[in-house]
Amino acid sequence: MLIVGFGAVGQGSLPLILRHIDMRPEQLTIVTADESGRNIAAEYGIKFRVEPLTAANYIAILRRELGRGDFLVNAAFDVSSTAVLEWCQQNGVLYIDACLEPWRGGHSDLTVPASRRSNYAHREAALALRGKYPSGPTGILMHGANPGLVSHLVKEALLTLAADVGMKPAPPRTRADWAGLAMRLNVKVIHVAERDHQTTRARKRNDEFVNTWSSEAFCGESLQPAELGWGTHERHWPRDGREYNFGCGAAIYLDRAGVATQVRSWAPFEGSFHGWLISHGEAISIPDYLTVRDGGKVLYRPTCHYAYHPCDDAVLSLHEFSGNGWRFPPKQRLLREEIDAGFDELGVLLMGHKKGAYWYGSQLSIGEARKLCPHNNATSLQVNAPFVAAIIWALQNPRAGIREPDEIDFQAILEITKPYLGELVGAYTDWTPLVGRSKLYPEEIDASDPWQFMNFRVT
Repeated sequence: MLIVGFGAVGQGSLPLILRHIDMRPEQLTIVTADESGRNIAAEYGIKFRVEPLTAANYIAILRRELGRGDFLVNAAFDVSSTAVLEWCQQNGVLYIDACLEPWRGGHSDLTVPASRRSNYAHREAALALRGKYPSGPTGILMHGANPGLVSHLVKEALLTLAADVGMKPAPPRTRADWAGLAMRLNVKVIHVAERDHQTTRARKRNDEFVNTWSSEAFCGESLQPAELGWGTHERHWPRDGREYNFGCGAAIYLDRAGVATQVRSWAPFEGSFHGWLISHGEAISIPDYLTVRDGGKVLYRPTCHYAYHPCDDAVLSLHEFSGNGWRFPPKQRLLREEIDAGFDELGVLLMGHKKGAYWYGSQLSIGEARKLCPHNNATSLQVNAPFVAAIIWALQNPRAGIREPDEIDFQAILEITKPYLGELVGAYTDWTPLVGRSKLYPEEIDASDPWQFMNFRVT
């Protein structure tokens, strides 16, 4: 097994890999861009090489390290997912990543049209490889917390909602079954609603980006255009909304970056909050998976997007990043050992159905995360547990071809993942994005349907 990249995902998933997979330390190698984490690799006796993968050298490095039947774990944020995935398909190597990435600088290269810098475009390029390699080794795309875990939480939430409204559907077995269930429940909107409450006494300093996961990866994806799955119930086209002229057609993008776009959302502990509409793969894969078609006509699709409120120091970092004209600061700090309190509240919020809104997800404290697995905070463990669960699924199903999270066994993933998620909470709420706004901002809302995107957007 070759682990490419050794930041929050690589460091935090390594002890889980060794705990759950029957591998000897000498069977693993880490190739990464810098010295970060060398001491953790040494703690477990893992080979560690500082050798950044680039478009010029990745084939030579992969040939040196991997053979048929081996596994490439792509935990890097600046290595092209599509390039290394195709090499794996050609050479019989299993593959996983936590999100789809371009080569370094690809997110912020403004010479590339916004539609082609999007997660939508990266996903289309990766899925196109299915046609070239229809019976290749298992390659799992975008399987961390989100994208990844949230697709499985959506399925479990749909089953709970169906039971609670008195429906008794046959257990869904196919994509069409799941899409039909979501349509019958009238789920109009799905948010990945996350509020990170972790804190530290070592507060953010000037010219420093502080975050509970990779600051560079966060800034990179925040500069992509805001992307969202576009539901069939929507009747107000965004003034800056743009359609893609290629691909599945399940999503749109806004002519502005995610870091400059906020939305209203809700989580059980936090209540109502403003989150950033950061571009993520699940905003396309989930609504695409849940689309109901009659021939070429789309009958049903939910609106879907991320609503992310990072930890307080990351919010300050994001404001400084924006105020400095998107200049990435020279210093960055991953919050892990110095976190002294708090938890990460990450779940899916299903809205528009008979019971209003239902949030289902993980509330994992920093204290519990540390007890469950070393070298993690609450945020990283929510990513790394499903990441490793998907590696296990791939090892058990080595000839499954290229798969997205929505296309693998949600029960198998959750069985491994749930012990690492802290308290799993399901909560109904009568909250809507119109709460407290109808009299103050009548020109900004559609009071006849609270679940319109224009009502969620912070203008």
